Amino acid sequence: MRHALALASRGLGNVAPNPAVGCVIVSEGRIIGRGRTQPGGRPHAEAVALQQAGSAAKGATAYVSLEPCAHVGQTPSCANSLIEAGIACVVVAVEDPDTRTAGQGTDRLRKAGIEVTTGVCEAEATWANRGFLSSIQRKRPWVTLKLATSADGMIAWKSGTPQWITNELSRKRGHLMRARYDTLVTGSGTVLADDPSFTCRIPGLEGETPLRVVLDRRGQVELAGNLAATASAGPIQIRRDDESLEAMLNSLAAEEGITRVMVECGAALATAFLAAGLVDEVAWFRAPSVLGDDGVPGLVGISIEDALRGGGFQPRQSLPLGEDVLETFVKEAY
Repeated sequence: MRHALALASRGLGNVAPNPAVGCVIVSEGRIIGRGRTQPGGRPHAEAVALQQAGSAAKGATAYVSLEPCAHVGQTPSCANSLIEAGIACVVVAVEDPDTRTAGQGTDRLRKAGIEVTTGVCEAEATWANRGFLSSIQRKRPWVTLKLATSADGMIAWKSGTPQWITNELSRKRGHLMRARYDTLVTGSGTVLADDPSFTCRIPGLEGETPLRVVLDRRGQVELAGNLAATASAGPIQIRRDDESLEAMLNSLAAEEGITRVMVECGAALATAFLAAGLVDEVAWFRAPSVLGDDGVPGLVGISIEDALRGGGFQPRQSLPLGEDVLETFVKEAY
């Protein structure tokens, strides 16, 4: 199942609105087929793995990181495909909450005489598909707030001197994160001050730049500078509508099929997302330097530590990146 989850993770950022699923088919202790949800959301993982396995799938066991779908859409039902292939056992990590499947996939398999086991690596699979699960259960994407600061929580120098605070390893990790999200959200202040491109600039992943959304209620931003220069790398939206952050997230889920959002922005917008209770995960890159009174705080009116504590965030992971460290905090109990 962990092999299936590893395959699924490769689809993060390019399969929305579908979930990123992995499937491994095993016969007599040997992997005969494996697949993951393909870019754009189809074919599904099971279809890819079954095609690879061919006739050898008869009597085999399929490990799937999410319950096989029970509905017929632009692709056949994966539950039906497993039945037709003669699969003998199906091992599932987590149930699909989509009402078109939600238990119906496993029920259909059992009624066809297939042995079904569920809940294998369930916690890991739930975490891996937290974006899809959020979009179904809460009608909004999973939101990760990315922060990059000095040791004392500063995001820039008051002088405005353009200088990196975090190191190259941290910056590369940030680019990798962009590739795994459906959308990057920022504010007009960041665009006007920094002229960012917000692209994924890792060799081999240049085509994985997510949808870039700029929130610009005052109509101050034009598609110019580095955003305009990188328009071919991925779509850009400048949203001037005067709606709440929650409404914006709801519309991204409903209209764009977005399941995972990363927020990269300045202190004001970051504080607004946290105050509204719309941040599910915080990815905090922290360098060892101390800026003190020369620095611009990462949040407005509150320290990052106090915001995390007050928001009920719990530490999940700490990853050394040279002298920097990436600390991950989550609000949900994944």
